[in-house]
Amino acid sequence: MKIEELSKEILREIGGRFSLHEEISLHNTKKILDSFRKYKVADYYFSGSSGYGYADRGRDSLCDIYAEIFGAQKALVRAQFVSGTHALSTALFGVLRPGDEMLAVTGAPYDTLQTVIGSHIVQRGSLTEHGIIYKELPLQQTGEPDWETIKSAVASKTRLVHIQRSRGYADRKTLTVDEIGRICEIVKSKNKDCICFVDNCYGEFVERTEPPEVGADLIAGSLIKNPGGGLAPSGGYIAGRSDLLEMAAYHFTAPGLGDKMGATGGETQRLLYQGLFLAPHITLQALKSAIYAAALFSRLGYKVSPAVDDFRSDIIQSISLKTPAALQHFCEAVQKYSPVDGHVTPCPGPMPGYQDKVIMAAGTFVQGASIELSADGPMREPYNVYLQGGLVFEHSLIALTEAARNIIND
Repeated sequence: MKIEELSKEILREIGGRFSLHEEISLHNTKKILDSFRKYKVADYYFSGSSGYGYADRGRDSLCDIYAEIFGAQKALVRAQFVSGTHALSTALFGVLRPGDEMLAVTGAPYDTLQTVIGSHIVQRGSLTEHGIIYKELPLQQTGEPDWETIKSAVASKTRLVHIQRSRGYADRKTLTVDEIGRICEIVKSKNKDCICFVDNCYGEFVERTEPPEVGADLIAGSLIKNPGGGLAPSGGYIAGRSDLLEMAAYHFTAPGLGDKMGATGGETQRLLYQGLFLAPHITLQALKSAIYAAALFSRLGYKVSPAVDDFRSDIIQSISLKTPAALQHFCEAVQKYSPVDGHVTPCPGPMPGYQDKVIMAAGTFVQGASIELSADGPMREPYNVYLQGGLVFEHSLIALTEAARNIIND
């Protein structure tokens, strides 16, 4: 069957899978709209501030809105976060002290966070160099958390449990919000004072609820992923308990200053608000793209995760392409059919924070924004490509169909 005919057949088959995510998008859009109305979002919120940024109503209201839609007491939302890893690092350094124990219960964290921790990769300035004790529990062979081991591993001295919602570059399933809630319940039953911290990257607005609504004390993520809606030019967020947010904010700026400062000049503030408003719809476009990719490449004989009919809790689609050539050719096609830098050919290379060479296809309007259609993967077996994003499903349809053609003709 020709690739065009296969694509049309698949689109007829997966239409029903889209309806569930359309309902979730509607729910989350209403939640955001209600919050905008509650906090009386007005045009002057977008004008920004300069210098120290004292009494910036638009900045402070955006933080209140983030807290409300994530079910948290307080939030810190800033364009000055350079990445999701920066937001995660700020939260961890803010709440941990020398001698505290940090326990990762979902296996090894994402590559860039490993340099922050300093366990697998020795790194100056890391948590372990600052005297944080780090322990790690592997997942079960099924990819699920090891519930019984978590129960026995959490001790009175455990200050923080790290939970990574998304898969990162690991061959594992993404955690659902319900599963995150189950981890939090187990942790609190053993140590009520232990902080349940969730790396929420790639998961925002995929489900109806967010981790703080099921017991997470603190979450963090990136604005150039789901919550930025493809418009945020940079930034990250932290949300959770107010006492923990204060500690994180003191690390972000300085003790005593916290979240009371931070200028928001230029167009940035409008983009953060508008991007958040669009975020559920843009997340829906990314999910439709991932479902189509799963259907197409599974029909072509490749292992995909999640499968077409699996429940989804993030926007990432993994495809095992088996060979380095297939991984490279897939990324070349995604890059070629990108709206930006389509003339560029991606090549594997070293990336800060990663152990293997990585190939990245990201012809995006915002550099590295993985809510826009992008694909990347480490050059190691089984040569998985990690696909994420898609501002417009029609664009994803074109690019992914051409990626399939590129591999078939290899």
